Amino acid sequence: MRVLVVEDNQRLARLTCDGLGAAGFAADAAGDLQAADAALAAASFDALVLDLGLPDGDGLAWLRERRQARSVPPALVLTARGALEDRVAGLDAGADDYLVKPFEVAEVAARLRALLRRPGVRSDVELVIGPISFDTNRREAKAHGERLELARREADLLELLMRRAGSVVRRQTIEDSLYSFDAAVTPNAVEATVSRLRRKLEQAGCGDMLHTVRGVGYMLEERT
Repeated sequence: MRVLVVEDNQRLARLTCDGLGAAGFAADAAGDLQAADAALAAASFDALVLDLGLPDGDGLAWLRERRQARSVPPALVLTARGALEDRVAGLDAGADDYLVKPFEVAEVAARLRALLRRPGVRSDVELVIGPISFDTNRREAKAHGERLELARREADLLELLMRRAGSVVRRQTIEDSLYSFDAAVTPNAVEATVSRLRRKLEQAGCGDMLHTVRGVGYMLEERT
């Protein structure tokens, strides 16, 4: 899951992105609203973490305009404005959740996971495709009831494929979902991650569920 953190305090933005990265998110930072617009135009994000007091404008007014135009993903407002009227205004402007600073990144991650589980946004906590299951909170995968030891990127890839099971996921979509803008991505990074995941699925007796559609992408499909 890819998240955009809009925060003008560079240290706080980096700490938030690092913490979300450790929680299984691919997180990018934007220091102002112009940078946020550029990032949203350049990539697809699953959620937005938005500060309100930004150098080039008010985050709340920006969110209201973008929400009316349906051009932003689900948004968690993260701000020092903690008064009741501020929280009400934030939610009325289109925020999906509202958290007051100071905060713990673990709570931000938990709120994002809850936000993305809402109907029409994301699916349930546990994904199940045939003999494979994936707990999105614990980031734990199992095959035939036995735990799969997956590295972070492998787990992210498996989740993405399971959420779109039965459909081909394009290589570029995978790269966009798994890597933030500043991540070092080698030309064969996606293929290497797919190869490692395929090998572990084969060892668990599920190798025939992961398919390569040459020139297009990859698909996870339940065996018949």
